Amino acid sequence: METATGHICPVAVLGLRRMLMEKWVLLRKGADFEAISRKYGISRRLAALIRNREIIGDKEVDAYLNGTLTDFYDGMLMKDMDRAVELLLEKIREHKRIRVIGDYDIDGVNAVYILLEGLEALGADVDSDIPDRMQDGYGLNINLLERAFKDGVNTVITCDNGIAASEEIAYGKSLGMSIIVTDHHEVPYEETEKGRRYRLPPADAVVDPKREDCQYPFSGLCGAAVAYKLIEALHEVSGRDVEDMDYLIENVAIATVGDVMDLVGENRVFVKEGLSMLKRTSNPGLRALIHCTGIKKENLSAYHIGFILGPCMNAGGRLDTAKRALLLLRAKQKKEADMLAGELKSLNDSRKDMTVQAVEQAICMIENSKLKKDRVLVIYLPDCHESLAGIVAGKIKERFYKPVFILTDAKGGVKGSGRSIDAYSMYEELNKCRHLFTKYGGHRLAAGILLPAENVDELRKELNENCTLSSEELTEKVVIDMELPFSGVTEEFIEELSLLEPFGKGNTKPVFAGRDIDFYDVHIIGKNRNTLKARVTDHTGVSLPALYFGDISDLKQTLEEKNNRVAITYYPGINEYMGRKTVQIIITHYR
Repeated sequence: METATGHICPVAVLGLRRMLMEKWVLLRKGADFEAISRKYGISRRLAALIRNREIIGDKEVDAYLNGTLTDFYDGMLMKDMDRAVELLLEKIREHKRIRVIGDYDIDGVNAVYILLEGLEALGADVDSDIPDRMQDGYGLNINLLERAFKDGVNTVITCDNGIAASEEIAYGKSLGMSIIVTDHHEVPYEETEKGRRYRLPPADAVVDPKREDCQYPFSGLCGAAVAYKLIEALHEVSGRDVEDMDYLIENVAIATVGDVMDLVGENRVFVKEGLSMLKRTSNPGLRALIHCTGIKKENLSAYHIGFILGPCMNAGGRLDTAKRALLLLRAKQKKEADMLAGELKSLNDSRKDMTVQAVEQAICMIENSKLKKDRVLVIYLPDCHESLAGIVAGKIKERFYKPVFILTDAKGGVKGSGRSIDAYSMYEELNKCRHLFTKYGGHRLAAGILLPAENVDELRKELNENCTLSSEELTEKVVIDMELPFSGVTEEFIEELSLLEPFGKGNTKPVFAGRDIDFYDVHIIGKNRNTLKARVTDHTGVSLPALYFGDISDLKQTLEEKNNRVAITYYPGINEYMGRKTVQIIITHYR
């Protein structure tokens, strides 16, 4: 690859190898594993894995293993949910025109779909609007409100946005519209001598589990889950059968995984139940997308949402319009659904190619400048498509294990997306330099910003001057659940591991380790020659087939230096080929 100046970038030639030392940490959490094993009919090893996930006590263990939809909290516990329900039922009775305004990502699109389906089922006069990423930017804005007003809309419901739109909502109210906010983002605040002062927008109802005064027991819901809770409450108060809306749980699952929410508590149940529904979904759009991406429905998992279906649904909002993904979900005919699914897949394929180029350019800038000394990376890529900034930031964060902002030229100034590491609260740090922004918002681990071009250098300076991250916090930890000899890698144990699913953020796959592992019959396979296959043997003499999908050249070099013997972390699985099952392991790290 060539840089903008025409020089060959050495990093691109070498590949995307991360020049970091990892810290391996073996968990040693105690509990009466024998008692847990007997009570729940599981192995002591699985009991230990559950304890490692901080699932403690009979009630929590039972909920983790056996949680169902009946265990959900009542949505009416959310602050302002009663006001939102009362207002919407009044508008439906009076046949007032209602508009749902969402966001252009997978969470926002699914939240819009959920609200449309649920409100239409109650006879509401309802339609939707979704901002254009390039023209409108994130969230509620004046243009969207003026468009709604001109269309005769009486009531606006936001979903997956609105909590930071105080000025816009005040404007909408001045036009005489009723406005209900449903969101899950952090409530804006300012630091005062008396502590934080939170600023809620002046809406008729603000439903957000992250409100300081919200008593809902679980604050980690995505925007689509909050929307579902509203629909559930509306139907219950209306005397309708709430179970009629259960089919929307598959959309909550898609949004929860796609928006990278922690798979704990209600989120884990939403995804577990939603995946089961997706395998037999009657939604023509989802069926078409599953088919055109080559996913076998019976094997569908959270991985497929996060890395295949989700990116396709997001591709519309990135390179075209998010309304295309909404049309897919709302499609009634197979022909229409197939066409829309194919278009979204093509858009995602283009997005992948553009992402690779932007990532390589960002790495070159870091490696060949003073940027790599920064603890917070602020990388200005003016020609990068603004919709890719978040994806690129995530990949750069994974490589360098630092908080990352990718900035691009956009309408109204410079737009950026940030992705963070666990020790760095991105939203709090942005709040310290909010004077630099035209607009900002987000979570602890992700954020979006808009600022004047002349403030870019100052942003980099202030973020790094304010940063208190230690070298230890900037060292990625590989957390190991247990050392597991290969003799313990059996079909029965692998089947038992499925009780821990679905896997994802907050409920990751268990990490097993082995030391002094010998490699034999090492060779490269795959269409793109990007997979290493070998046989590996541990100290007990048990041998297993193994695969590795990371930096193959680095692993081969390490094996040569260490006489084919290294320590590894891995996850076990079963390879099915021609009707035959074989136990194998997937190597994740080595040293």
